[in-house]
Amino acid sequence: MDSSSSQPEFDYLFKLLLIGDSGVGKSSLLLSFTSDTFEDLSPTIGVDFKVKLVTLGGKKLKLAIWDTAGQERFRTLTSSYYRGAQGIIMVYDVTRRETFTNLSDIWAKEIDLYSTNQDCIKMLVGNKVDKESERAVTKKEGIDFAREYGCLFLECSAKTRVNVEQCFEELVLKILETPSLLAEGSKGVKTNIFKQKPPQADASTSSCC
Repeated sequence: MDSSSSQPEFDYLFKLLLIGDSGVGKSSLLLSFTSDTFEDLSPTIGVDFKVKLVTLGGKKLKLAIWDTAGQERFRTLTSSYYRGAQGIIMVYDVTRRETFTNLSDIWAKEIDLYSTNQDCIKMLVGNKVDKESERAVTKKEGIDFAREYGCLFLECSAKTRVNVEQCFEELVLKILETPSLLAEGSKGVKTNIFKQKPPQADASTSSCC
């Protein structure tokens, strides 16, 4: 009879990645999801990750969510971001058209180059819908992009928290339906993400947002 103390605190560990241009609200989305607050944040230096425990689809999940810097000078760190990620959230700002076009020009290509899992679930997120009057990218354009790239799609606002939880939950539920990703996130490989150190862009990597 196995004792309850040997029961793990979670069933699966998933690594999720937030990518997109600087200033689109990746850190704000992450903060809104993990700590129920919204703040205006300074740019992420290199990489930062937060861990959140959630119960979804009847499973206890540990999510290690990596927030990446959008700036060009940190682009050399990329391959280690993508390694082992089961889910990738591509974020753009609905009020800044270039952040949307850069997803296909830069970020989608990067996923193809660096993602280590063919079945990795992708989600397109249009942030800052609270600024509806300044909108520069239509919802239909977002839907069309998501269809073309085979990803899930949601619009949200980190500021008002509209759809923030749904972004992460829909992505994770889809991962839970994908056998190869479940195998990766199961007990045998749990420790890998935490052994894998975030790449150091500079000394202040871990101190920021």
